[in-house]
Amino acid sequence: MADDDTPTPKYRRALLKLSGEALMGEGGFGISPEVLSGIADEIAAVQKMGIELAVVIGGGNIFRGVSESARGMDRASADYVGMLATVMNAIALQDALEHLGLVTRVQSAIEMQQLAEPYIRRRAIRHLEKKRVVIFAAGTGNPFFTTDTAASLRAMEIQADILLKATKVAGVYDKDPELHDDAKLYSHVSYQDALQKELRVMDSTAFALCKDNSLPIVIFKMSEPGNVVRVLSGEPVGTLIVSDRGATRLAEV
Repeated sequence: MADDDTPTPKYRRALLKLSGEALMGEGGFGISPEVLSGIADEIAAVQKMGIELAVVIGGGNIFRGVSESARGMDRASADYVGMLATVMNAIALQDALEHLGLVTRVQSAIEMQQLAEPYIRRRAIRHLEKKRVVIFAAGTGNPFFTTDTAASLRAMEIQADILLKATKVAGVYDKDPELHDDAKLYSHVSYQDALQKELRVMDSTAFALCKDNSLPIVIFKMSEPGNVVRVLSGEPVGTLIVSDRGATRLAEV
C-alpha cells in the first residue's frame, strides 16, 4: 500500500530514456557513482507510485560510435561497440537499483546469456506486470539506429503510455538555450509544429515512430531531483509533445 505522501500516478506504464552522458556527472567519461545513485533513487520513487517502468540507456559516456567512425572505424563496427557500451551502463544501473531492493531485469538486443536476458517482448511485459524494472540494452541490435529510436520502438512494443526523455536542459526551446539567453521554453508542442519549427527533439526516425503512433513524449531535465515523479504525476515539467496541432504554447515564466 502506498504512503499518503506518495503522489498519484497519471500513467500506468512508462519508458524512461537516459543518455549515457547523463551518467558521467562532472567527469569527461565513465560512470559517476553519485549520479548513478541519484538516478536509482528517482526510479525507486517511481516504483513506489506503482508505475510500471522500463528504461533504455545510451552508451555515449563509454563509446560514441559516430565520433569514432569519423576517426576511421567502420560505422557499423563502431555502432556495435556502442551497443556493448549500453550493456555496461545497463548492468551498472541494475546493480544500483538492486542495492535499493528493487527487482530488475536487463534485456539485451544482442544475445549475451551470462549478463542479460535476450529481448523478448512478451517476457518484458510480464516483468513489468510483476513490477520489475526492465532495462533495455544494446539499442535495437542493429547499426545505424540510435538509442532514441530504440526507446521509441520499445515504448510502443511494451504499450507504454508515455516516453520520457531525460536531457541536460529543461525541455524544448525555440532556440538553443546554451547559445541564446532569450531562448523560450515550450510547455507543449505538437508533433507537426515540432517538425515545422525544426525543433531538435530526438532523431528523425525516433520522432517519426512516436508521431505515427501518437505516443506522447516528455522532454525534461534529469538533474532536477524529483522530476521523474513529477512528470509521471502529471505536473507541468519540461515539454510535452502530443499529436494535437493546437497544443503548442510557451511555458509561463
